[in-house]
Amino acid sequence: MSSNRSYSRNVQIYDGSNPDVLLGGLVQNGSVTERNFLQMLGIILITETPIIVQHRGSGHIVLVSDSRLEVGTYDVYCDGDIQVSNELWVQRIQSFNVSAGEDVFPDGIRARDGKCVISGIVNRRAPYSWSLFEAAYIFPLEKENLWIQWGFGRWITDMEGTVGISKINSLQNGMLLRRDIHGDFDQYFVSVNPDDGYKVVVFGIDLLGIDGRTLDLVCRDPEDEHRVCDELLRWHFKQSVLANMRGAGEPVFEHDFPPGTDMVKEISEGPYEKERFELELLGRLRGVVGKIAWSFLTPGNEDTRD
Repeated sequence: MSSNRSYSRNVQIYDGSNPDVLLGGLVQNGSVTERNFLQMLGIILITETPIIVQHRGSGHIVLVSDSRLEVGTYDVYCDGDIQVSNELWVQRIQSFNVSAGEDVFPDGIRARDGKCVISGIVNRRAPYSWSLFEAAYIFPLEKENLWIQWGFGRWITDMEGTVGISKINSLQNGMLLRRDIHGDFDQYFVSVNPDDGYKVVVFGIDLLGIDGRTLDLVCRDPEDEHRVCDELLRWHFKQSVLANMRGAGEPVFEHDFPPGTDMVKEISEGPYEKERFELELLGRLRGVVGKIAWSFLTPGNEDTRD
């Protein structure tokens, strides 16, 4: 089952020379400025000459300014052709680290952040309970092959001198988030723009009132060698723009199937079926491997080792 990202859009984007051709759209919750909007259009559109963006109702020309973007329909004009980018969108599952019991990644993220760095809510139950907070990967763990292929390890600076590993488990690739925000972050509904003061942008309806907040300094302190990596935040923000603003938007997939649902049928009849099968299988295999590893590492679980 998949849902439509374009359903709640209050900003529509059209080709000014072909006003019936939809280029994309956006949910404006209030934080997107005209400057932000032009930056986002630079991600989803490919042109050979500069563009002019005009509000269809008022005739206002969008400027590189910090004025709030008005909702409505916008026409994009250009002397040449306007094409929608076909850059790869990286589909992901919710990113839990379950490799072993005492894991360096979640423990390190908890120690560094101590709160949801997007909502600002502090975990006052620490260190006894982290049930409402999760260590989220910025670049998805299950896409480690792409991480290696694209050389993203070059952006990690807190693991210098290490060899033979990809560095994807660096604390610089993670943040502590509330569980509900973690889900939206992994679905690219929530992101952080490091080029606009680390502003939080919600690309769907803002149910939690977090649109326009600023990413907490605790995870990006310049003096902390484990601070979150700006380049990875920039990558996630770009992915969020592609997923939510380009064309009709990418599908939103259901991972929590109701009892009795034919999961294989749901996936095989939907978009990206091959990629979804691979992701679902990988997520389940990782969970099994984590439980086996934990049984070997934990005293008293010898009976599970046969």
